[in-house]
Amino acid sequence: MGEAIGSMLASAVGVAISPLPLIAVILMLATPNGRANGTAFTLGWTAGLTAVVAVVVVAGSGLTTGGEKPVWAYWLKLALGVLFALMAVKQWRDRPREGHEAAAPKWMRAVDRFTAARSAGLAFALVAANPKNLVLAVGGAVSIATSGAGAGGKTVAAVLMVLIGSLCTSLPLGVYLLGGDRSAGVLGGWKEWMTVHNAAIMTTVLAVLGAKYIGDALTGLS
Repeated sequence: MGEAIGSMLASAVGVAISPLPLIAVILMLATPNGRANGTAFTLGWTAGLTAVVAVVVVAGSGLTTGGEKPVWAYWLKLALGVLFALMAVKQWRDRPREGHEAAAPKWMRAVDRFTAARSAGLAFALVAANPKNLVLAVGGAVSIATSGAGAGGKTVAAVLMVLIGSLCTSLPLGVYLLGGDRSAGVLGGWKEWMTVHNAAIMTTVLAVLGAKYIGDALTGLS
C-alpha cells in the first residue's frame, strides 16, 4: 500500500494546486447562489476525479499480472512524462506577458447565471475534458494501478488521491462555510494570487512531474 500511495502523491498534489478549479469555485461562491453552486461544483469535481481514477485503476490493474510491474507501464510513464514536459513548455510560452492579463474563459464571465446542476457539470468537465487536469489524474491513477499493492491497498491509495486532488475545491468551500465575514477577504486573496501566478505554478508542477515520470520510466526500462 505504501508504494501505491507514494507513487501517486506527486500527481495528486499537482491536481490539488491546479489554479483553474480553485479560481472557478471561488467565483461560484461569490454569486448570489454561492452556497448551492459552490457545493455543487465541489461535488462535481470530486465525482469527476473519482470516475477518472477508478476507471484507470481498474483497467490498469486488470492488465497487470504477477508481482512485477509490466513493461507497458514504463512505456506509458515515459509517454506521460514527455507529455508533461511538452505541456510545461507550452504553458510557459503561452503565459501572459508582463503588464498583461490572460483572457478569462467565457464561462467565468457567466457564473452569475449558473445553476447548481450546471456548476456540477462544469466541474466534472474540468476534470475529464481539461488536458492538464486529465493527464495529472491519469498519471497518478496509472501509478496506483501498476504498483505492487493488493486490491485493498490500491483502493485506499485511490481514495486518498481523490481526497487530496479535491482540496482545490473543498478547501475554499470549507473557508466559505466556516470562515464567516472573513471568508470573502481570504478567498479573494487566494484567487488574486493564483490568477497572477497561474502560469508559474502549472509550469513548475508539469516540469517536475515530467522529470519524475521520465526518470522512473528510464530506470525501469534499463
